[in-house]
Amino acid sequence: MSWQEKSVLITGGTGSFGRKFIDKVRRDLKPKKIIVFSRDELKQHEMRVAGLDGEEFRYFLGDVRDGDRLRRAMQGVDIVVHAAALKQVPACEYNPFEAILTNVNGAKNIIDASIDAGVKQVLALSTDKAVSPVNLYGATKLCAEKLFVHGNAYSGEGGTRFSCVRYGNVVGSRGSVIPLFLKQKESGEITVTDARMTRFWITLDQGVDFVLDSIARMQGGEVFVPKIPSMTITDLAKAIAPEAKIRDIGIRPGEKLHECLVSEDEARSTLEFERHFEVYSAVEWPKRSQNPNGKPLGDGFNYSSDNNAEQLSIEQLQAFAAQN
Repeated sequence: MSWQEKSVLITGGTGSFGRKFIDKVRRDLKPKKIIVFSRDELKQHEMRVAGLDGEEFRYFLGDVRDGDRLRRAMQGVDIVVHAAALKQVPACEYNPFEAILTNVNGAKNIIDASIDAGVKQVLALSTDKAVSPVNLYGATKLCAEKLFVHGNAYSGEGGTRFSCVRYGNVVGSRGSVIPLFLKQKESGEITVTDARMTRFWITLDQGVDFVLDSIARMQGGEVFVPKIPSMTITDLAKAIAPEAKIRDIGIRPGEKLHECLVSEDEARSTLEFERHFEVYSAVEWPKRSQNPNGKPLGDGFNYSSDNNAEQLSIEQLQAFAAQN
């Protein structure tokens, strides 16, 4: 079935990723129906005013905490992309119950509603912070990953297929450090929490393309991880404000020096491809097999931002930052 015959729903559809995803899908794939599911009526209105409107659009006010509302929204839906989450680390630390209700209970509601509505494919967005988490946000996303991967056991053979994508920091998303650095640039001083810190880096366009590619590949139960570049936080600061003084203010609670996208333990059940990795569960789902074209990873392998072979130069970072 082509995309022109499908209905797609995206939770968190008014967020940075959601808007970019909807714009690209509408322009390039032209699905039969695009359902924007979010709890922000103002942002839905702004999307309509900006031209994301037409006979193929449906705007649903709702929260992923509300299973009944999700079931109503998913009637007749073929594909669900789950992008809704509470993702600000300090906010999740200060409001832990709220983070669990949205990121964990919300994932359970997506799974139940998708199965009940007969959705064919569900792809959930995760984060590098779900790997060996040190903060509550990462822990909730790890739980969500496990729920989606093992949701295939609930749907059974021939039922809804669930998979995840996991990637790093997104240029241009809400909470990106680039707007902070641009503001600090005016004062002549930029603050970093630790000069040694490294992070994975991906643009919104790349994230959307990877999600669409993963939907085409997924059988159910995979965690798809793109091969993306890394950078040091110091180089990012120099790229944005080469003349500014850089001040180290100390690492914050819940932060890591380096992020990891595939851990050493996961690597034993991971296959490598030219442009991505696929992390598999130890549980085999009906009619799903590991891609025979993948290459097993060696003992001791881990894919982290400090040992990543692809490191962005200051010139490349300047090009990335310009996209914000």
